[in-house]
Amino acid sequence: MDKIKILVVDDESRMRKLVKDFLEREGYQVIEAGDGMEAMEQFYDEKDIALIILDVMMPRMDGWQVCREVRQSSKVPIIMLTARSEERDELQGFDLGVDEYISKPFSPKILVARVNAILRRANVIGESDEINAGGIVIDKAAHQVKIDGKEIELSFKEFELLTYFVENQGIALSREKILNNVWDYDYFGDARTIDTHVKKLRSKLGEKGNYIKTIWGMGYKFEVDEE
Repeated sequence: MDKIKILVVDDESRMRKLVKDFLEREGYQVIEAGDGMEAMEQFYDEKDIALIILDVMMPRMDGWQVCREVRQSSKVPIIMLTARSEERDELQGFDLGVDEYISKPFSPKILVARVNAILRRANVIGESDEINAGGIVIDKAAHQVKIDGKEIELSFKEFELLTYFVENQGIALSREKILNNVWDYDYFGDARTIDTHVKKLRSKLGEKGNYIKTIWGMGYKFEVDEE
């Protein structure tokens, strides 16, 4: 099977190499471009690019212009990288059709996690029936969860919530985002619904409940503790 192609666009060669190394470790094929003009050449030459990681500030043609041109002919997912984290920049990015927005400096592991999540949402990565994270094994087909080989009983929503956390591990998830993805957009509940389910889920996971980190004032993040 051909590897999934990702176009990495940044005028800093060290940054491109860092991102490339991490993505290639995940099994992706990485195509590089050092500025916006080169990015567009690569984009038109390579017909099957699955995702673009795009820096904002570049010579010849900046990231905004690249995004505009790409969006004229393609809905390929775009992750924007920027050294500036001003709200208006972020809003401009979303207006242009950017899928994710990551401020430098960032963790390459988090970037890879976001790439995986976006490609799953876009159905580029096939869904596996089984997910394993830090001794937690989720069998999606059987709707079953085992911890260190022992099955635990979860309600339907607890199962959905745990699956969503594990599939987005390393990513900070707001309560609103969790509600939208686990309870669907037409659910008019409030944040306490999530907090109650997280509390029960942590309890059922035992020591591994610590993988679900609270981000005060925002939401939660699933992160396996390094031994």
